[in-house]
Amino acid sequence: MDRLLEMQTFCNVVEAGSFVAASESLGMSKAAVSRYVSELESRLGVRLLQRTTRRLSLTGEGEVFYVRCRELLAGVEEAEAEITSRNDVARGTLRVNAPVSFGISHLAPLWGEFHARYPDVELSIDLSDRLVDIVEEGFDMAIRIATLQSSTLVSRRITSTRLIACASPDYIATHGSPAKPEDLASHRIIGYSNFTTGNDWPFEGPEGATSVRVRPWMYANNGETCCGAALAGQGIVLQPGFLVHKDLEAGRLVELMPAYRSTELGVYAVYPTRKFVTPKVRALVDYLVSAFPDSL
Repeated sequence: MDRLLEMQTFCNVVEAGSFVAASESLGMSKAAVSRYVSELESRLGVRLLQRTTRRLSLTGEGEVFYVRCRELLAGVEEAEAEITSRNDVARGTLRVNAPVSFGISHLAPLWGEFHARYPDVELSIDLSDRLVDIVEEGFDMAIRIATLQSSTLVSRRITSTRLIACASPDYIATHGSPAKPEDLASHRIIGYSNFTTGNDWPFEGPEGATSVRVRPWMYANNGETCCGAALAGQGIVLQPGFLVHKDLEAGRLVELMPAYRSTELGVYAVYPTRKFVTPKVRALVDYLVSAFPDSL
């Protein structure tokens, strides 16, 4: 039996979370998927997956083997990419990870036009606000909204967005408006749990850079949830402009402390390697750069 196919099948089962889902993504029967994994386990002499009626989970040996399989399959894909990149035709499945809110509001409207330009590319979009390992989890590229630290990944800036402190008119009428960042300590704060700075909110004002530690009464790992709570008058949020600009323009939210600007975040396309960028990745990155203004 083809060892590479066994590994691909095993990885698909792990990533899909079930034999049924893996069979659909691979285009083979559930019985065939199960047989490939069972024969792989038999050949290795270890159990890779714990199977219950409700879920699958990796054994210790399975976790080690999954990582090594991913590395090997990535090597095969890179070898293929080195060859196929020479014909400069964008084709094949393109797995993209992106933040939930940005993916819904700003990326989803673009996918149709991209596919019209590159009909041989099949898009597989995964939305998640957690920081994924794009190599280990098999993504071709990801969209990250951040101040990027040094990384082994290659990045290209698509646009930028500024974090804005804001609240609803009802909240301001009841609790008042902070005049400077230090005043936030006495206000109701709605925290975003994925901030890299945690509860420390950074600002740049007339006196220079400053950071204030806030004490949120609630946290959410999704920006739209934070904004929804703010719109209901439940507190102050610090959220990117792409999420709040429409509510600011409509007066549903009000920018606070306009003399104090918070962090400018880049919106980046990140991918594993600069040496052999596949035509499908290059096509999408170029398209996204052209589709967005300089800032949101």
